[in-house]
Amino acid sequence: MQSNRGFERVLSYFDEDGDGKISPSELRNRLGMMGGELLPKEAEVAVGFLDSDGDGLLGLDDLVELMEGGEEEEKMKGLREAFEVYDVEGCGFITPKSLKRMLNKLGESKSIEECKVMINQFDLNGDGLISFEEFVVMMQ
Repeated sequence: MQSNRGFERVLSYFDEDGDGKISPSELRNRLGMMGGELLPKEAEVAVGFLDSDGDGLLGLDDLVELMEGGEEEEKMKGLREAFEVYDVEGCGFITPKSLKRMLNKLGESKSIEECKVMINQFDLNGDGLISFEEFVVMMQ
């Protein structure tokens, strides 16, 4: 994860008029200087898609979301895949039984009671199961 300082430098590079925002024409100009090419309509569509406040310009928050949003999606995808490995019953939860089964596959023998204790450490709503949301909290 980059600091906002890094994003501020990127913003200032693209922001030719110093207003703290990137317009479609500024995006085109700077990309052109870097050897890229973007048609005026393409620049407008790109800015419109990324513009979070509807002003037709990209601000610092838009840049941060653009640069970090993909990382978050990849992280969530990886967590979902890991969760599904433990959800061997396919019920959408990690149960004491499924945790026991998975730990056995990993060479760690635990009783159902031990698995219940492990689950209770991260079971935020007290239902005796680990949901995906609880799994995400547990993994952070």
